[in-house]
Amino acid sequence: MCGICGVFEFGANQRPVEETTLIRMRDTMTHRGPDDAGTYISPDGRVGLGHRRLSIVDLSPAGRQPMSNEDGSVWITFNGEIYNHARLRVDLERKGHTYRSRTDTETLVHLYEEEGADFVRLLEGMFAIGLWDARKGELLLVRDRIGIKPLYYAVLPGTILFGSEIKAILAHPRVSRRIDLAAFYHYLTFIAAPAPRTLFQGIHKIPPATRVTIDRKGAIRAETYWDPLDAPPEEGARYEDEEYSAARVRDLLGRAIEKRMMADVPFGVFLSGGLDSSANVALMARVMNRPVRTFSVGFKDHPSYNEFHYARKVAALFSTDHHEVQIGSRDLLDFMPDLIFHQDEPIADWVCVPLHYVARLARQTGTIVVQVGEGSDEQFFGYDHYVRFYRNQARYFRRLMKLPRAVRRAAYEGARGLAFLLHRGGDRLDLLRSAAREETFFWGGAIAWREEEKRRPLSLDARLRIDGLNSHDVVLGIDRQATRRLQDDDFGKRMIYLELRNRLAELLLMRVDKITMASSVEARVPFLDHALVEFTMRLPTDLKIRGGRTKYLLKKAMTGILPDEIIHRPKQGFGAPVKEWLRGELYGEAFSAVMHSRLRQENLLDYDHVERLFLAHRASSRDHSWHLWTLYNLSRWYDHWIAREAA
Repeated sequence: MCGICGVFEFGANQRPVEETTLIRMRDTMTHRGPDDAGTYISPDGRVGLGHRRLSIVDLSPAGRQPMSNEDGSVWITFNGEIYNHARLRVDLERKGHTYRSRTDTETLVHLYEEEGADFVRLLEGMFAIGLWDARKGELLLVRDRIGIKPLYYAVLPGTILFGSEIKAILAHPRVSRRIDLAAFYHYLTFIAAPAPRTLFQGIHKIPPATRVTIDRKGAIRAETYWDPLDAPPEEGARYEDEEYSAARVRDLLGRAIEKRMMADVPFGVFLSGGLDSSANVALMARVMNRPVRTFSVGFKDHPSYNEFHYARKVAALFSTDHHEVQIGSRDLLDFMPDLIFHQDEPIADWVCVPLHYVARLARQTGTIVVQVGEGSDEQFFGYDHYVRFYRNQARYFRRLMKLPRAVRRAAYEGARGLAFLLHRGGDRLDLLRSAAREETFFWGGAIAWREEEKRRPLSLDARLRIDGLNSHDVVLGIDRQATRRLQDDDFGKRMIYLELRNRLAELLLMRVDKITMASSVEARVPFLDHALVEFTMRLPTDLKIRGGRTKYLLKKAMTGILPDEIIHRPKQGFGAPVKEWLRGELYGEAFSAVMHSRLRQENLLDYDHVERLFLAHRASSRDHSWHLWTLYNLSRWYDHWIAREAA
């Protein structure tokens, strides 16, 4: 795992790339690659590539990047892991390509020579790639299918900049810092900016499964090269067959875990004691001849959030080399400046805090690679609220949509008034609102403010400046893509497709990448192996939930491998006691950071309303922890990255 960056000067008045600038961009990401560093500037000075290296495969100097083909006409800077690189190498060597290392990076260069930009379709793994083709005079930027690795770019007059992290782009002297109002607006709903926007005006993130080509004149072409719903069905697959599908999931997951053990450095698993992480441990232990290293995190003063009991059960069952750490509110406060620095733009998920401390624990033991369980809940319907949305769609939403629109609107207005008086809302009000406005019912698994609710924290000036924007448009665009591709009317598949395209890529995977890399640890996600994703997207939702039980098929797949106590334990989720801390130790810091932030100069928030949220939460009359954490992250981000105050 590494950090990549680059500069491409194009057009008639191009200026040569300055090596000092390139190095400054590169070294903002030393944490992503503490083992080595390199730069390349083309002979004509038009292109500069930078690289920070975390050595994982071929630890020798032969693995240094940027790396070229034999004649130097193709140069690459690459972040990620290609799990099938050795198999691809055999064919490439047969075709006459000469290797100088054992790295997967070199396979990418030679594969590009053979396949052109379509080489990405042959890759199994996670990757962010910047590739310069001197013959064509083109720069190619690629993000992996699922979006496990981030990649950003900015367009300036005559210049393209790119990087694994936004801070690398900000290190260029010509980049200004301004808040993107549309991204800010959507952030309040999705607690992360949806691609291709970021909270920085003019800086874009490449969406998952997208490649961007920039030619010698600076023309930009973006293409989606993969979609899980476009994959052809497996030959002989019986997707409706419960026994077959459970066995196939077990086989695909086992293969995904084994592939992700590719490393020349120590590796392990983040173990919560839940089904997903325990499955990682069990299937990894099957193919190892030494104990699996496992790592767990808990909370000193809030044991109800801890899962140590289950994690220790799994660790004992599989004789792992187990490690634990416990944290408290002081640890959150101590970490906040680094959190703001490493996130680049706010990712308002408080899981980032325990994730940091368990990643740091892994690094302290010398463990460089870990496997994590992200993606399982999304594919296998692991959340109770998924089940509620799925059932409410079938039981109520479809029927409501058959009523005249005027009736739907009247029902919603009446329910909204009653909810306001009783200080209640919830799923049913959301359902009526969606039916009244003919909106997509499911917006994602992590929604802070919907459209009408979002008017409350916004200032009047902000409402006028952002007039015409609607975060439902983000959801609708993705839902339409799913609807066009689906051969059936399975609403659950549309839900999961939306999660893959937005929340999973831009919130969950972004937090995993940013926070683990802050400790120079590489996280791998076997549940998001693209072959497994393609298979699970074809499974009917009724195979994933059965009798009100979430993850029915995955539980069946792991029966006999994990004990029933782990398989059928209540879902707890990886969280943190921020709700409680915001009523105690964290309250004063968060209140001050939000209310005295220089974000106020933007005149975007109604701070009287924000203060009421704080007071109501502290009084325990309402739980506003999610909203407050969202605003706290936003305010600290603005003061550090836009106002340039020390965070």
